[in-house]
Amino acid sequence: MNDIPLSVQLLSLAGLILLSAFFSMTETALMAINHHRLRHLAKRGNKLAKTTLWLLERVNKLLSVILIANTLINAMVTALVTSLAIQAFGNDDKVITIATAVVAFLLIVFAEIAPKVIGATYPERISLPASLVLRPLISLGQPLIWFVNLFVNALLRLLHIDTSKQAREHRLSPEELRSIVLEGGNFIPQKHKSILLNLFDLETISVNDVMTPRSQIEALNLAMPVADIKYQLTTCYHNKLPVYEGEINRIIGILHIRKAMTLLSREENLSAEHFRKLLSAPYFIPEDTDVFTQLTYFQENREKMGLIVDEYGEVQGLVTLEDIIEEMIGEFTTSMPGDARADTFSWDENGVCLLEGSTTLRDINKRLQLQFPLSGPKTLNGLLLEYLQEIPEANVSLKIAQCVIEIVQVQHQSIKVAKLVRSKDSSSTE
Repeated sequence: MNDIPLSVQLLSLAGLILLSAFFSMTETALMAINHHRLRHLAKRGNKLAKTTLWLLERVNKLLSVILIANTLINAMVTALVTSLAIQAFGNDDKVITIATAVVAFLLIVFAEIAPKVIGATYPERISLPASLVLRPLISLGQPLIWFVNLFVNALLRLLHIDTSKQAREHRLSPEELRSIVLEGGNFIPQKHKSILLNLFDLETISVNDVMTPRSQIEALNLAMPVADIKYQLTTCYHNKLPVYEGEINRIIGILHIRKAMTLLSREENLSAEHFRKLLSAPYFIPEDTDVFTQLTYFQENREKMGLIVDEYGEVQGLVTLEDIIEEMIGEFTTSMPGDARADTFSWDENGVCLLEGSTTLRDINKRLQLQFPLSGPKTLNGLLLEYLQEIPEANVSLKIAQCVIEIVQVQHQSIKVAKLVRSKDSSSTE
């Protein structure tokens, strides 16, 4: 060492520290890089991204070459600094101790902390070009890597750690995917983000949450006089109607309104039997079927409407393909005549909203940003009756989930209309 000029030794020291910093920075960048974006770049033909993916698929070899190189470089830095100190101040224990402290400081600051912070901050900018250096190093250092990994693999087996199994099991869960969507920020438009989040919810909600309740189903009773049947058909705004005989639990089929209109225009002496011949088989759905499963069933059975029945076979409601699509992408802009929900289903300037008792709690929570419990009753009427434990009189008020609810109208043993008053606390948090 004494024969080497001091300037060369100092330049060598700086070069070794820079090499150590390079490997530390690259290691952190490769571990922090977004794998999804990397695969996207590789699919678009980015050669650097393909090389980086190749390295990450061989993470054991990658870490081995980085750590071997870093360890050797740090050992050379320690030896070089110690030599410089002995040349300058003599072979003394204090000199060696101080030299060791200086080496530790230089390595911690310039070869560890600072480079790793940079690598974590700019993982993509660093990993892609660095892959051009690391891939040849893995090929050149293959014998040494193999020798070192012999001991590493033996130690892992001794600790009963199966790295291949861990790699297979490292898949994103639905909760992790949800977090990725939520953290997408400005990269995902708000409407797209809402649709994606709704898709994750399809398996957690049942058809009971999106159905039209039994009391709101428009159905045709073949036991009615033919004149009444004609009137209902000519004033109907649906494409299909469930048909029953006597009472709603005796569903006998589904009537296509277009076929019925053709029949009305051709036949004069109509009877219930004429309409009965036009019926198609009803499609029944067990209650509590999750919405995603039902969407699949609709596709497999080529159906667009189904009647929800409980364990006793009684009709509980009706769900259509449109209901499920609306659950994913939101309400359609069109509505049936007389349906004013789209106009009135919101807070007014005084923080008040009038709602029908049959309004579902999921819709209320979504549109009014409330937190009504969804584990029990599905409608506002059911929630109020559960809390009150009786059929209330009008003008009774109670507070649920920081919202004051006043019962306005009670009809036929159920709450027809209720007034919701937004509390000041909830309004200030929006």
